[in-house]
Amino acid sequence: MTGWTGGQRSVGDVAPALAHYTDAVLFDDVWERTELAKRDRSLVTVAALVAGGNLDQLAFHLTFARDNGLTETELVEAITHLAFYTGWPRAMAAVGVARTVFSEPAGGDEPE
Repeated sequence: MTGWTGGQRSVGDVAPALAHYTDAVLFDDVWERTELAKRDRSLVTVAALVAGGNLDQLAFHLTFARDNGLTETELVEAITHLAFYTGWPRAMAAVGVARTVFSEPAGGDEPE
């Protein structure tokens, strides 16, 4: 258990159960499972967010992916590759988020 509190901080006042599941189940359990490296979990998560057009969560997960060992070059290559499978508009939007995230220094915080 890592003690994530990002869910509590971001939605705990409105949705305490969702905050609990985000912190205790998703980040303290699923993300800590050893069957996939955190680097691989981050790549899969970024791909899923790009594919689904979920830009609100993408910024956090691009930062988290860097913290988990993926390079900016690898992440941009993944987004570029996804353009052919998920659509150009989603990839272009994801690159816009990546541009903003990558202009900030590496070393993220826990999820929100």
